[in-house]
Amino acid sequence: MVDELRRSALHDRHVALGAKLVPFGGWEMPLSYPRGTIEEHLACRRDAVVFDVSHLGTVRVEGADALERLQAAFTNDLGKIAPGRAQYTHLLDEVDASVLDDIIVWWIAEGVFDVMPNASNTARVLDAVGGDDVTSTRAILAVQGPEARARVGQFFPEAASVPRFRVQRLSWQGHPVTVAGTGYTGEDGIEIAVPAAAAGAMWDALVGAGVTPAGLGARDTLRLEAALPLHGHELGPGITPLEAGLGWVVAWNKEFRGKLPLEAQRRAGIARRLRGLATEGRRPPRAECAVSAGGVEIGVVTSGNYSPMLEHGIALAFLATSTEDGQVVEIDVRGSPLTGVVVPTPFVAKR
Repeated sequence: MVDELRRSALHDRHVALGAKLVPFGGWEMPLSYPRGTIEEHLACRRDAVVFDVSHLGTVRVEGADALERLQAAFTNDLGKIAPGRAQYTHLLDEVDASVLDDIIVWWIAEGVFDVMPNASNTARVLDAVGGDDVTSTRAILAVQGPEARARVGQFFPEAASVPRFRVQRLSWQGHPVTVAGTGYTGEDGIEIAVPAAAAGAMWDALVGAGVTPAGLGARDTLRLEAALPLHGHELGPGITPLEAGLGWVVAWNKEFRGKLPLEAQRRAGIARRLRGLATEGRRPPRAECAVSAGGVEIGVVTSGNYSPMLEHGIALAFLATSTEDGQVVEIDVRGSPLTGVVVPTPFVAKR
């Protein structure tokens, strides 16, 4: 029931703007605003948008042993970075090395980390690393697009200057905020964690600076064009980092949860790998559609949609490792065949 869903501190702002609200990961969040997903998508590619991503979790991990706990749990090596930086990483299942969650870690200060799980996985991450769930105390605003920094710079220049994958604690209108040069669109931008009580003022300042509100619909089409994985589609039960083409997020020189089964898979080799598909026309492939070549099924679509930038259908799919770029395939969309071609990713170059 909608009444049981959690709501962002910005819920009233979304309602006032006429947002279409939908359940997502236990939250009621904006899918789109009246101008529509395609216009929001194009605004991000051409100018700047703001997403309310407060549904993402924040697990604060502190103390002398905080680094050790995260290193033992996650695949990537925090030893490659330092306080004031952010890192993408995975939490794996100990039995089969499935990706239980993909996570951004904000290393805020010595012994202080904000671990950012997907909306529905906060409890799982708490079980793995401990810490405190501080999700309800803040809102997170993702400002993305080629003009994102210029627009934020109109009222908060210190935030606009935080470099990519850096993290800084700042002050805005007397409120403590944390700003990271991270995002999920393939564009440049920043994410701002602001106390819940100041979220409305920050939102108003962004919109007043000419930043376009955007919802989950555009966030999904943007990340798909950039070939960024979505948990529950390209990552999740039965899917390892190696199959998802994310072996770079694994530090083999340290111990972590799920390392033994992942090493076994690396030795044996993978039978499938995440690839890109392109189709002609506006009709896109959809998740769970079977993919065949020469009458033989070779895989399955994980995510598919219409690309506003390319103006045709695109998809990510797990395909047999023998599949090559340029290969023509047939996608079964609800019993109706759709011709596709295997293509390199990202579909739209990341900036």
